[in-house]
Amino acid sequence: MKIALVSPYDFAHPGGVTNHISSLERHFTRMGHEVKVIAPASRAIPDFGDRFIPIGKPRSIPSSDSIIRIPISLRLGPTIKEVLGRENFDIIHLHEPFMPMLCSAVLRFSNTTNIGTFHACQGKPGYNWGKPISTWMIRRRVHKLHGRIAVSKAAMNFAKKYVPGDYEIIPNGIDLEHFSPDVTPIEEFCDGKLNILFLGRLEFRKGANYLIKAFLEIKQEIPNSRLIVVGPGTRLRKRYEKWVKRHRLEDDVVFVGYAAYADVPRYYKTADVFCAPATSRESFGIVLLEAMAVGKPIVATNIEGYAGVVTQGEDGLLVPPQDSRALAQALISLMMDESLREQMGAKGKLKARDYSWKLVAQRVLDYYTRVLDKSRGKDSADLKSS
Repeated sequence: MKIALVSPYDFAHPGGVTNHISSLERHFTRMGHEVKVIAPASRAIPDFGDRFIPIGKPRSIPSSDSIIRIPISLRLGPTIKEVLGRENFDIIHLHEPFMPMLCSAVLRFSNTTNIGTFHACQGKPGYNWGKPISTWMIRRRVHKLHGRIAVSKAAMNFAKKYVPGDYEIIPNGIDLEHFSPDVTPIEEFCDGKLNILFLGRLEFRKGANYLIKAFLEIKQEIPNSRLIVVGPGTRLRKRYEKWVKRHRLEDDVVFVGYAAYADVPRYYKTADVFCAPATSRESFGIVLLEAMAVGKPIVATNIEGYAGVVTQGEDGLLVPPQDSRALAQALISLMMDESLREQMGAKGKLKARDYSWKLVAQRVLDYYTRVLDKSRGKDSADLKSS
C-alpha cells in the first residue's frame, strides 16, 4: 500500500502530531508499505531521506495560548497537485485535515481515499479561522473525507461539533523499547532527594505555574524534595525563575530546558512522581503513558484527555485543574508513601503495554483496509447503477 501521512505543522519542530506521524511512518515502513511524509519544514529532515516531501514554509502564529508553526501561503496548489499526480497514493492520511493551509489544500486536490485524524479537543484547528469562509470550506470538502479517526473520546466530541460523521477512536501510541524502565536515570539528581518531574512546553495551558506554586507547600512538608522542570520555552521560564528565586526555592527547582528525545526516558526514570498539571486542551496525554511505561506514578489534572488515560487511585491521582493546593496535597500523599508509588507504577507499566506503537499502527492499518474496502464497494455499486 502506498500511504501519504500529511502534517500541517513544521516537521522540524517536535510536537505531539509530528511525533505521532513519525511513529506511524516507521512502523508502516517496517510492515513493508511505501510511506511518504508530506509537511512544511523550517530545515532539512535528513532522517527520512526521500520519504519526506517538504511543501510550504512554516510561520510561527500565536493560537490559544500556544504557538503553531504552519505555512500561510495561498500558492501551494501547483506543488501539491504535482506531488499527488506523481506519487499516486492509495491512502492520504491527513492529521487535523482542515488546518490551513497545507492539509486543507491537500484534501481539496486529492482524488484518492482520504482519512483524517483529529488530535485536538479544544482550540481551533482550522474550524473558526476566517469565519464564515472556514465554515464554507469545511462544508465544501467534508465529503472528500472517507474516514475519521480521533485519538480520544475528548477529541472526537470536539471534532464532531464541526465535522459530523462516524469516528474510529485510535489512541496515540508509545515506543515501549525507548520508554523502558531499564534506562539509566540522570546521575546528578540521584542524591536521595524525592524528585517531582514536569515535562512539557512552558506555556500557560501546561500549568507549570500551578505546580511551581504547589512546590512551595510541598517543600515545607517534605524538605528533602526537588522539582525538575523539563521542556522548551524562554518567556515564561524567566517569569517562573524570578518567582522561584523570590521564594528562595532556586536550589530545589531545576529548569532543564529542552531535553533530547534520547534523554527523555532518563528523566522519567529519575522521577519519584510525574506531574502533569495542564489546565485544558489536552486530548490524550501521551506524557502520562510515557511515564507509566517507565514505571512512574502520576499526579495529573482531572481534564477529559487525562482522565481517559489515568485511572483514579490505580495508576495515578487526578486533581482539579488550576488548584495548586489540591496538587500539593496529592503530590505530598504520594511522596510520603513509597509502597503506594510502587503499586501505582507497576499498574501503569501494565497499562502502557496496550498503547505500544506496534499495536496502534496495526489498528490504523486495519482501519485503512476497512475504509478502502467500503470505498471500493461503493464505487462498484455506483458503476452498476449507472
